[in-house]
Amino acid sequence: MIRAISIVLIALGLLVLIAPGTRSEENQDKVLVATVDGIINPVSAEFIKKQIKRADDMRAQLFVIELDTPGGLMDSMRDIIKGIIASRVPVAVFVSPGGARAASAGTFITIAAHIAAMAPSTNIGAAHPVGVGGKMDEKMIAKVTNDAVAYIRGLADKRGRNADWAEQAVRKSISATEQEALEKNVIDLITNDLETLLLAVDGMNFETSIGKVTIRTKGAVIVRAQMSARQRILDLISNPNVAYILMMLGFYGLFFEVTNPGAIFPGVVGGISLILAFYAFQTLPVNYAGLLLIILGIILFVLELKVTSYGALTIGGLVAMVLGSVMLIDSPGPFMKLSLYTILPATLGTAAFFTIALRLVYKAQVAKPVTGMEGLLGLVGRATTDFDSDGGMVHVRGELWRAYSEEPIAKGDHVTVIKVEGLMVRVKKT
Repeated sequence: MIRAISIVLIALGLLVLIAPGTRSEENQDKVLVATVDGIINPVSAEFIKKQIKRADDMRAQLFVIELDTPGGLMDSMRDIIKGIIASRVPVAVFVSPGGARAASAGTFITIAAHIAAMAPSTNIGAAHPVGVGGKMDEKMIAKVTNDAVAYIRGLADKRGRNADWAEQAVRKSISATEQEALEKNVIDLITNDLETLLLAVDGMNFETSIGKVTIRTKGAVIVRAQMSARQRILDLISNPNVAYILMMLGFYGLFFEVTNPGAIFPGVVGGISLILAFYAFQTLPVNYAGLLLIILGIILFVLELKVTSYGALTIGGLVAMVLGSVMLIDSPGPFMKLSLYTILPATLGTAAFFTIALRLVYKAQVAKPVTGMEGLLGLVGRATTDFDSDGGMVHVRGELWRAYSEEPIAKGDHVTVIKVEGLMVRVKKT
Protein backbone atom coordinates (compact mmCIF):
# COMPACT_ATOMS: atom_id res chain seq x y z
CA MET A 1 0.00 0.00 0.00
CA ILE A 2 2.78 2.40 0.99
CA ARG A 3 4.61 1.50 -2.20
CA ALA A 4 1.55 2.30 -4.34
CA ILE A 5 1.09 5.67 -2.62
CA SER A 6 4.76 6.48 -3.25
CA ILE A 7 4.38 5.70 -6.94
CA VAL A 8 1.32 7.97 -7.19
CA LEU A 9 3.13 10.82 -5.42
CA ILE A 10 6.14 10.51 -7.74
CA ALA A 11 3.86 10.54 -10.77
CA LEU A 12 2.06 13.65 -9.50
CA GLY A 13 5.42 15.34 -8.92
CA LEU A 14 6.50 14.59 -12.46
CA LEU A 15 3.24 16.02 -13.82
CA VAL A 16 3.78 19.21 -11.83
CA LEU A 17 7.28 19.55 -13.28
CA ILE A 18 6.21 18.81 -16.86
CA ALA A 19 2.95 20.79 -16.98
CA PRO A 20 4.40 24.30 -16.64
CA GLY A 21 6.86 23.62 -19.44
CA THR A 22 4.05 22.37 -21.66
CA ARG A 23 1.90 25.41 -20.98
CA SER A 24 4.75 27.81 -21.62
CA GLU A 25 5.42 26.13 -24.97
CA GLU A 26 1.79 26.35 -25.99
CA ASN A 27 1.59 30.00 -24.99
CA GLN A 28 4.98 30.91 -26.43
CA ASP A 29 5.02 33.99 -28.65
CA LYS A 30 4.96 33.27 -32.40
CA VAL A 31 6.08 35.13 -35.51
CA LEU A 32 4.57 34.17 -38.86
CA VAL A 33 6.90 34.50 -41.87
CA ALA A 34 5.89 34.40 -45.56
CA THR A 35 8.23 34.63 -48.54
CA VAL A 36 7.32 36.47 -51.75
CA ASP A 37 9.96 35.87 -54.43
CA GLY A 38 8.74 37.00 -57.83
CA ILE A 39 6.17 39.18 -59.55
CA ILE A 40 3.36 40.73 -57.50
CA ASN A 41 0.23 39.21 -59.04
CA PRO A 42 -3.25 38.09 -57.93
CA VAL A 43 -1.84 34.83 -56.56
CA SER A 44 0.78 36.47 -54.33
CA ALA A 45 -1.86 39.00 -53.18
CA GLU A 46 -4.22 36.19 -52.21
CA PHE A 47 -1.40 34.39 -50.40
CA ILE A 48 -0.34 37.44 -48.35
CA LYS A 49 -3.91 38.39 -47.40
CA LYS A 50 -4.63 34.86 -46.16
CA GLN A 51 -1.43 34.85 -44.11
CA ILE A 52 -2.34 38.22 -42.53
CA LYS A 53 -5.61 36.66 -41.37
CA ARG A 54 -3.75 33.56 -40.19
CA ALA A 55 -1.35 35.71 -38.15
CA ASP A 56 -4.35 37.28 -36.44
CA ASP A 57 -6.00 33.89 -35.80
CA MET A 58 -2.83 32.45 -34.22
CA ARG A 59 -2.29 35.70 -32.24
CA ALA A 60 1.18 36.15 -33.66
CA GLN A 61 3.33 38.94 -32.32
CA LEU A 62 4.47 39.90 -35.81
CA PHE A 63 3.88 38.97 -39.45
CA VAL A 64 7.03 39.19 -41.60
CA ILE A 65 7.06 39.32 -45.41
CA GLU A 66 10.45 38.35 -46.81
CA LEU A 67 10.34 40.24 -50.10
CA ASP A 68 12.28 40.00 -53.35
CA THR A 69 10.34 41.37 -56.31
CA PRO A 70 10.92 43.30 -59.54
CA GLY A 71 7.39 44.68 -59.25
CA GLY A 72 4.00 43.65 -60.58
CA LEU A 73 0.39 44.61 -60.97
CA MET A 74 -0.99 47.76 -59.35
CA ASP A 75 -4.29 46.12 -58.37
CA SER A 76 -2.54 43.20 -56.65
CA MET A 77 -0.19 45.61 -54.86
CA ARG A 78 -3.16 47.61 -53.55
CA ASP A 79 -4.85 44.43 -52.31
CA ILE A 80 -1.74 43.55 -50.29
CA ILE A 81 -1.46 47.08 -48.86
CA LYS A 82 -5.15 47.08 -47.88
CA GLY A 83 -4.49 43.87 -45.99
CA ILE A 84 -1.46 45.39 -44.23
CA ILE A 85 -3.34 48.52 -43.18
CA ALA A 86 -6.31 46.50 -41.90
CA SER A 87 -4.12 43.99 -40.06
CA ARG A 88 -4.55 43.63 -36.31
CA VAL A 89 -1.00 42.23 -36.16
CA PRO A 90 2.00 44.48 -36.98
CA VAL A 91 3.49 43.67 -40.39
CA ALA A 92 7.20 43.85 -41.22
CA VAL A 93 8.60 43.79 -44.76
CA PHE A 94 12.15 42.45 -44.87
CA VAL A 95 13.87 42.87 -48.26
CA SER A 96 16.12 39.84 -48.27
CA PRO A 97 18.35 37.92 -48.87
CA GLY A 98 21.40 39.83 -50.07
CA GLY A 99 20.96 40.75 -53.73
CA ALA A 100 17.16 41.04 -53.41
CA ARG A 101 15.16 44.12 -54.35
CA ALA A 102 11.85 45.80 -53.64
CA ALA A 103 11.28 47.52 -56.97
CA SER A 104 8.13 49.11 -58.38
CA ALA A 105 5.16 47.57 -56.52
CA GLY A 106 7.59 46.22 -53.91
CA THR A 107 8.49 49.82 -52.95
CA PHE A 108 4.86 50.63 -52.14
CA ILE A 109 4.46 47.46 -50.06
CA THR A 110 7.68 48.10 -48.12
CA ILE A 111 6.73 51.71 -47.30
CA ALA A 112 3.23 50.60 -46.24
CA ALA A 113 4.54 48.12 -43.65
CA HIS A 114 4.74 48.89 -39.91
CA ILE A 115 8.41 47.85 -40.04
CA ALA A 116 10.57 48.28 -43.15
CA ALA A 117 13.89 46.45 -43.07
CA MET A 118 16.51 45.56 -45.64
CA ALA A 119 19.39 43.11 -45.74
CA PRO A 120 22.87 44.22 -46.88
CA SER A 121 23.36 44.44 -50.68
CA THR A 122 19.70 45.03 -51.45
CA ASN A 123 17.91 47.96 -53.10
CA ILE A 124 14.54 49.67 -53.24
CA GLY A 125 12.82 52.10 -55.66
CA ALA A 126 12.08 52.49 -59.39
CA ALA A 127 8.37 52.71 -58.65
CA HIS A 128 7.12 54.51 -61.76
CA PRO A 129 3.77 52.93 -62.77
CA VAL A 130 3.74 50.70 -65.84
CA GLY A 131 0.76 50.52 -68.18
CA VAL A 132 -0.94 47.14 -68.32
CA GLY A 133 -3.30 46.07 -71.09
CA GLY A 134 -2.19 48.52 -73.76
CA LYS A 135 -0.40 51.79 -74.47
CA MET A 136 -1.29 54.92 -72.51
CA ASP A 137 -1.29 58.42 -73.93
CA GLU A 138 0.39 61.31 -72.13
CA LYS A 139 -2.74 62.40 -70.29
CA MET A 140 -3.39 58.91 -69.00
CA ILE A 141 0.25 58.49 -67.96
CA ALA A 142 0.03 61.78 -66.03
CA LYS A 143 -3.18 60.68 -64.30
CA VAL A 144 -1.79 57.30 -63.31
CA THR A 145 1.48 58.83 -62.12
CA ASN A 146 -0.24 61.50 -60.01
CA ASP A 147 -2.52 58.88 -58.50
CA ALA A 148 0.48 56.70 -57.61
CA VAL A 149 2.31 59.71 -56.12
CA ALA A 150 -0.63 60.60 -53.91
CA TYR A 151 -0.93 56.98 -52.82
CA ILE A 152 2.71 56.48 -51.89
CA ARG A 153 2.96 59.87 -50.13
CA GLY A 154 -0.06 58.94 -48.04
CA LEU A 155 1.55 55.62 -47.09
CA ALA A 156 4.88 57.29 -46.24
CA ASP A 157 3.19 59.96 -44.09
CA LYS A 158 1.19 57.29 -42.28
CA ARG A 159 4.36 55.39 -41.35
CA GLY A 160 6.51 58.49 -40.71
CA ARG A 161 8.81 57.86 -43.67
CA ASN A 162 10.37 60.13 -46.29
CA ALA A 163 7.44 61.09 -48.52
CA ASP A 164 9.59 63.28 -50.80
CA TRP A 165 11.90 60.38 -51.64
CA ALA A 166 8.88 58.14 -52.19
CA GLU A 167 7.44 60.65 -54.66
CA GLN A 168 10.70 60.79 -56.61
CA ALA A 169 10.77 56.99 -56.73
CA VAL A 170 7.46 57.19 -58.58
CA ARG A 171 8.05 60.26 -60.75
CA LYS A 172 11.72 59.72 -61.65
CA SER A 173 12.15 56.00 -60.89
CA ILE A 174 15.04 56.67 -58.48
CA SER A 175 16.42 53.77 -56.42
CA ALA A 176 18.42 53.49 -53.23
CA THR A 177 20.72 50.97 -51.62
CA GLU A 178 19.93 49.78 -48.10
CA GLN A 179 22.37 52.35 -46.61
CA GLU A 180 20.89 55.23 -48.62
CA ALA A 181 17.37 54.10 -47.75
CA LEU A 182 18.22 54.10 -44.04
CA GLU A 183 19.92 57.51 -44.18
CA LYS A 184 16.95 59.04 -46.02
CA ASN A 185 14.38 57.57 -43.62
CA VAL A 186 12.85 55.26 -46.21
CA ILE A 187 13.31 52.17 -44.03
CA ASP A 188 13.69 51.58 -40.29
CA LEU A 189 16.73 49.34 -40.04
CA ILE A 190 19.31 47.17 -41.79
CA THR A 191 19.70 43.64 -40.51
CA ASN A 192 21.56 40.57 -41.69
CA ASP A 193 18.89 37.97 -41.00
CA LEU A 194 15.44 37.34 -39.59
CA GLU A 195 16.64 36.46 -36.08
CA THR A 196 18.52 39.77 -35.79
CA LEU A 197 15.43 41.61 -37.02
CA LEU A 198 13.25 40.02 -34.33
CA LEU A 199 15.73 40.98 -31.61
CA ALA A 200 15.90 44.58 -32.89
CA VAL A 201 12.12 45.17 -32.86
CA ASP A 202 11.38 43.41 -29.57
CA GLY A 203 9.37 45.66 -27.25
CA MET A 204 8.48 48.26 -29.93
CA ASN A 205 5.02 49.84 -30.12
CA PHE A 206 3.01 50.03 -33.34
CA GLU A 207 -0.35 51.45 -34.32
CA THR A 208 -2.54 48.77 -35.91
CA SER A 209 -6.21 48.63 -36.86
CA ILE A 210 -7.10 47.85 -33.22
CA GLY A 211 -4.89 50.51 -31.67
CA LYS A 212 -1.41 50.58 -30.17
CA VAL A 213 0.29 47.16 -29.90
CA THR A 214 3.55 46.23 -28.15
CA ILE A 215 5.29 43.25 -29.70
CA ARG A 216 7.41 40.62 -27.94
CA THR A 217 9.57 38.91 -30.52
CA LYS A 218 12.66 37.93 -28.52
CA GLY A 219 12.77 34.14 -28.39
CA ALA A 220 9.53 33.86 -30.38
CA VAL A 221 8.80 30.71 -32.35
CA ILE A 222 9.16 31.31 -36.11
CA VAL A 223 6.35 29.75 -38.14
CA ARG A 224 6.96 29.61 -41.90
CA ALA A 225 3.97 29.96 -44.24
CA GLN A 226 3.95 28.09 -47.55
CA MET A 227 1.82 28.57 -50.64
CA SER A 228 -0.75 25.84 -51.23
CA ALA A 229 -0.33 23.54 -54.23
CA ARG A 230 -3.11 25.46 -56.01
CA GLN A 231 -1.40 28.81 -55.39
CA ARG A 232 1.98 27.49 -56.54
CA ILE A 233 0.46 26.23 -59.81
CA LEU A 234 -1.39 29.49 -60.49
CA ASP A 235 1.71 31.51 -59.62
CA LEU A 236 3.77 29.41 -62.04
CA ILE A 237 1.41 29.84 -64.99
CA SER A 238 1.25 33.61 -64.40
CA ASN A 239 4.85 33.76 -65.65
CA PRO A 240 4.78 35.24 -69.21
CA ASN A 241 7.03 32.49 -70.61
CA VAL A 242 4.94 29.70 -69.09
CA ALA A 243 1.72 31.34 -70.34
CA TYR A 244 3.21 31.55 -73.85
CA ILE A 245 4.20 27.86 -73.84
CA LEU A 246 0.72 26.90 -72.62
CA MET A 247 -0.83 28.90 -75.46
CA MET A 248 1.30 27.11 -78.06
CA LEU A 249 0.49 23.71 -76.54
CA GLY A 250 -3.18 24.66 -76.67
CA PHE A 251 -2.96 25.43 -80.40
CA TYR A 252 -1.12 22.16 -81.06
CA GLY A 253 -3.62 20.09 -79.07
CA LEU A 254 -6.69 21.57 -80.75
CA PHE A 255 -5.11 21.21 -84.19
CA PHE A 256 -4.41 17.52 -83.55
CA GLU A 257 -7.98 17.01 -82.40
CA VAL A 258 -9.42 18.73 -85.50
CA THR A 259 -7.22 16.77 -87.91
CA ASN A 260 -7.72 13.48 -86.03
CA PRO A 261 -11.31 13.50 -84.69
CA GLY A 262 -11.83 11.15 -81.79
CA ALA A 263 -8.25 11.28 -80.51
CA ILE A 264 -9.69 13.04 -77.41
CA PHE A 265 -6.42 13.34 -75.44
CA PRO A 266 -4.85 16.11 -77.62
CA GLY A 267 -8.12 18.04 -77.55
CA VAL A 268 -8.44 17.80 -73.76
CA VAL A 269 -4.81 18.85 -73.18
CA GLY A 270 -5.12 21.64 -75.74
CA GLY A 271 -8.34 23.00 -74.23
CA ILE A 272 -6.96 22.99 -70.68
CA SER A 273 -3.71 24.62 -71.82
CA LEU A 274 -5.54 27.41 -73.65
CA ILE A 275 -7.80 28.13 -70.67
CA LEU A 276 -4.79 28.31 -68.33
CA ALA A 277 -2.99 30.57 -70.83
CA PHE A 278 -5.98 32.92 -70.99
CA TYR A 279 -6.10 32.99 -67.17
CA ALA A 280 -2.47 34.11 -67.16
CA PHE A 281 -3.07 36.66 -69.93
CA GLN A 282 -5.64 38.50 -67.82
CA THR A 283 -2.84 39.36 -65.39
CA LEU A 284 -0.40 40.35 -68.15
CA PRO A 285 -0.25 43.32 -70.57
CA VAL A 286 -1.24 41.31 -73.66
CA ASN A 287 -1.09 42.97 -77.08
CA TYR A 288 -3.79 41.29 -79.16
CA ALA A 289 -2.12 42.33 -82.42
CA GLY A 290 0.74 40.05 -81.40
CA LEU A 291 -1.71 37.22 -80.67
CA LEU A 292 -3.31 37.63 -84.11
CA LEU A 293 0.12 37.53 -85.77
CA ILE A 294 0.87 34.21 -84.03
CA ILE A 295 -2.43 32.76 -85.27
CA LEU A 296 -1.68 34.08 -88.78
CA GLY A 297 1.71 32.38 -88.68
CA ILE A 298 0.10 29.02 -87.86
CA ILE A 299 -2.42 29.49 -90.70
CA LEU A 300 0.43 30.19 -93.16
CA PHE A 301 2.19 26.99 -92.07
CA VAL A 302 -0.98 25.00 -92.74
CA LEU A 303 -1.45 26.62 -96.16
CA GLU A 304 2.09 25.61 -97.09
CA LEU A 305 0.83 22.03 -97.20
CA LYS A 306 -1.87 22.84 -99.76
CA VAL A 307 -0.33 25.62 -101.85
CA THR A 308 2.88 25.41 -103.85
CA SER A 309 4.68 28.55 -102.67
CA TYR A 310 8.27 27.26 -102.82
CA GLY A 311 8.76 28.14 -99.12
CA ALA A 312 7.30 31.66 -99.24
CA LEU A 313 4.42 30.76 -96.91
CA THR A 314 6.79 29.07 -94.46
CA ILE A 315 9.03 32.14 -94.34
CA GLY A 316 5.96 34.36 -93.88
CA GLY A 317 4.75 32.11 -91.07
CA LEU A 318 8.12 32.31 -89.31
CA VAL A 319 8.21 36.11 -89.58
CA ALA A 320 4.62 36.44 -88.33
CA MET A 321 5.24 34.12 -85.37
CA VAL A 322 8.47 35.82 -84.29
CA LEU A 323 7.01 39.33 -84.57
CA GLY A 324 3.79 38.26 -82.85
CA SER A 325 5.69 36.59 -80.01
CA VAL A 326 7.86 39.67 -79.46
CA MET A 327 4.79 41.91 -79.48
CA LEU A 328 2.57 39.60 -77.40
CA ILE A 329 3.53 40.95 -73.96
CA ASP A 330 3.48 44.74 -74.23
CA SER A 331 5.36 45.98 -71.18
CA PRO A 332 8.48 48.11 -70.63
CA GLY A 333 9.17 46.04 -67.52
CA PRO A 334 11.69 43.29 -68.40
CA PHE A 335 10.17 40.98 -65.77
CA MET A 336 6.95 40.85 -67.84
CA LYS A 337 8.53 40.29 -71.25
CA LEU A 338 8.94 37.05 -73.14
CA SER A 339 12.44 35.65 -73.35
CA LEU A 340 14.00 35.07 -76.77
CA TYR A 341 15.13 31.71 -75.39
CA THR A 342 11.43 30.83 -75.23
CA ILE A 343 10.31 32.50 -78.46
CA LEU A 344 12.92 31.06 -80.84
CA PRO A 345 12.60 27.35 -79.87
CA ALA A 346 8.80 27.63 -79.92
CA THR A 347 8.79 29.31 -83.35
CA LEU A 348 11.32 26.98 -84.94
CA GLY A 349 9.62 23.97 -83.37
CA THR A 350 6.26 25.06 -84.77
CA ALA A 351 7.75 25.59 -88.23
CA ALA A 352 9.41 22.16 -88.15
CA PHE A 353 6.20 20.56 -86.92
CA PHE A 354 4.04 21.96 -89.71
CA THR A 355 6.59 21.58 -92.51
CA ILE A 356 7.71 18.03 -91.68
CA ALA A 357 5.17 16.20 -89.53
CA LEU A 358 2.05 17.50 -91.23
CA ARG A 359 3.60 17.05 -94.67
CA LEU A 360 4.02 13.37 -93.87
CA VAL A 361 0.40 13.19 -92.77
CA TYR A 362 -0.73 14.86 -95.99
CA LYS A 363 1.34 12.48 -98.13
CA ALA A 364 -0.14 9.52 -96.28
CA GLN A 365 -3.65 10.80 -97.01
CA VAL A 366 -3.05 11.11 -100.77
CA ALA A 367 -0.89 8.00 -101.15
CA LYS A 368 -2.13 5.01 -103.18
CA PRO A 369 -3.88 2.38 -101.04
CA VAL A 370 -1.78 -0.71 -100.31
CA THR A 371 -4.57 -2.91 -98.92
CA GLY A 372 -7.92 -4.13 -100.23
CA MET A 373 -8.96 -4.25 -103.89
CA GLU A 374 -7.50 -0.81 -104.64
CA GLY A 375 -4.14 -2.00 -103.36
CA LEU A 376 -3.84 -4.45 -106.30
CA LEU A 377 -3.71 -1.72 -108.94
CA GLY A 378 -0.28 -1.41 -110.48
CA LEU A 379 1.13 -4.53 -108.82
CA VAL A 380 3.22 -6.94 -110.89
CA GLY A 381 2.44 -10.68 -110.82
CA ARG A 382 3.09 -13.86 -112.83
CA ALA A 383 0.69 -15.93 -114.96
CA THR A 384 0.33 -19.47 -113.59
CA THR A 385 -1.64 -20.75 -116.63
CA ASP A 386 -1.97 -20.01 -120.31
CA PHE A 387 -4.75 -17.52 -121.01
CA ASP A 388 -7.66 -18.55 -123.30
CA SER A 389 -10.93 -16.84 -124.17
CA ASP A 390 -12.10 -17.28 -120.56
CA GLY A 391 -8.86 -15.86 -119.14
CA GLY A 392 -6.47 -17.56 -116.77
CA MET A 393 -4.88 -17.48 -113.33
CA VAL A 394 -2.24 -15.06 -112.03
CA HIS A 395 -0.20 -14.97 -108.85
CA VAL A 396 -0.21 -11.43 -107.35
CA ARG A 397 0.85 -10.35 -103.84
CA GLY A 398 0.98 -13.94 -102.63
CA GLU A 399 -2.55 -14.66 -103.87
CA LEU A 400 -4.10 -16.47 -106.87
CA TRP A 401 -6.57 -14.37 -108.87
CA ARG A 402 -8.74 -15.11 -111.91
CA ALA A 403 -7.65 -12.71 -114.64
CA TYR A 404 -8.35 -11.80 -118.26
CA SER A 405 -6.44 -9.82 -120.85
CA GLU A 406 -6.93 -8.36 -124.34
CA GLU A 407 -3.59 -9.80 -125.45
CA PRO A 408 -2.29 -13.37 -125.41
CA ILE A 409 -0.46 -14.34 -122.21
CA ALA A 410 1.42 -17.57 -121.66
CA LYS A 411 2.18 -19.36 -118.44
CA GLY A 412 5.17 -17.73 -116.71
CA ASP A 413 4.68 -14.29 -118.28
CA HIS A 414 4.93 -11.26 -115.95
CA VAL A 415 1.76 -9.19 -115.87
CA THR A 416 0.59 -5.91 -114.34
CA VAL A 417 -2.85 -5.41 -112.75
CA ILE A 418 -4.66 -2.51 -114.42
CA LYS A 419 -8.21 -3.00 -113.17
CA VAL A 420 -10.16 -4.86 -110.48
CA GLU A 421 -13.68 -6.05 -111.29
CA GLY A 422 -15.22 -7.89 -108.37
CA LEU A 423 -13.21 -11.08 -107.87
CA MET A 424 -11.48 -10.85 -111.28
CA VAL A 425 -8.60 -8.65 -112.36
CA ARG A 426 -7.68 -7.28 -115.75
CA VAL A 427 -4.00 -7.51 -116.58
CA LYS A 428 -1.56 -6.66 -119.31
CA LYS A 429 1.77 -8.19 -120.18
CA THR A 430 4.67 -6.43 -118.42
